Amino acid sequence: MLELFHVAIYQPIYNSLIFFYNVLPGADFGFAIIVTTLLLKFLMIPLSQKQIESQRKMQLIQPKIKELQAKYKDRKEEQTKALLELYKTEKVNPFAGCLPMLLPLIFLLAFYQVIINISKSHFTLHGADLYTFVANPGTVNHLFFSIVDLSQPSYVLAILSAVVLYFQMKEMMASQGTDKKIDWLAKEPDFTAIMSKQMLYVGPGMTLFIGFTFPAALSLYWFVSTVFAYIQQKIVFLKAEKVKSV
Repeated sequence: MLELFHVAIYQPIYNSLIFFYNVLPGADFGFAIIVTTLLLKFLMIPLSQKQIESQRKMQLIQPKIKELQAKYKDRKEEQTKALLELYKTEKVNPFAGCLPMLLPLIFLLAFYQVIINISKSHFTLHGADLYTFVANPGTVNHLFFSIVDLSQPSYVLAILSAVVLYFQMKEMMASQGTDKKIDWLAKEPDFTAIMSKQMLYVGPGMTLFIGFTFPAALSLYWFVSTVFAYIQQKIVFLKAEKVKSV
């Protein structure tokens, strides 16, 4: 499994970074990270679009889901069967968004390993993982715009990433109807809303931790990735609203 990860994910990302570092003007590793990140996000558009659309469909059938949950409140087995039948009728897969959510984390792990390995060698490449058609530049310039040291943590990039992720998640919650005020004294609190509310702060909190702890190269990847996802989400939502209004 580790060998598969290395060959199928780590090496392509490593070589993409070095390739774009070689061909882009300025010999700026930050630009290589941005282009590689955008390339990955474009390749994942079909998957991520399905995830967003699935979440929108789930939001549309929320009233029916709550109705069934109330109807079979004390009969969990019947409730499960009724919900599965509803998903089948409405052609909704509640697990459709799992893979698109996991892939960015897998790529983040690969980026982390690439950056850490390059940092350990003081940004000097030895070429062991380079493809034959990718030239070894020797030493990589780790200053982004000649200002941000990508080998060190960047509080600015970390905060920007956390802020963008917060607003992206908040907008997603609003579309799903899980951003409403939680009644903590209710006999049966809305656990979906509670979990969503927690994730609204856990996600950005983890982003800040990563950004404050690890090299800025990782924060730059996460920032570009999050901005792209936020823009894509807005486009899908706007299209859905137009279809709805027709």
